Amino acid sequence: MSKYKVLVDSSVWIEYFRSGNIPDLDRLIEENLVCTNEIILTELIPFLKHVNQNETVEELFALDLIRLNIDWEIVREYQVLNLKKGINNVGIPDLIILQQVIEEKLSLFTFDKHFELMRSHLNFEQFI
Repeated sequence: MSKYKVLVDSSVWIEYFRSGNIPDLDRLIEENLVCTNEIILTELIPFLKHVNQNETVEELFALDLIRLNIDWEIVREYQVLNLKKGINNVGIPDLIILQQVIEEKLSLFTFDKHFELMRSHLNFEQFI
C-alpha cells in the first residue's frame, strides 16, 4: 500500500481504458489514493469526449486535482541531468509531471520507461 497520494499517468489510464483490468489501479481508486493534474486530464479527455465517454470524463474530473505550480528552472535542470545521463527524448509534459511528483511528495504510477530511467538520478516515489 502506498503511503502517498498516487498520480496516475496517462500511460496507465490508456491501458486501463483499453483492457479494463489493472487491479492495482482499481484498488487505488477504491482507497481514494488516486489524484490527477491538468496535463494528464488534457492528454485523456479530448479523445474520451470524441468517443462519447462522458461518464468516464466525469469520473476523471471527480479525482483529486493537484494544481500545477511549474518551476521552469527545475524543469530545465531535470532535462540537463537527463541529457548528462544519456536519457534523451523526455518531453516537457513528463518533466512537469516529475517536478510535481517530487515537490508534492506524490507517488507516480506510470508505464513509461523513461521515468524508471530517471529514478537513477532523481529521487521520487514510483508506485510499483
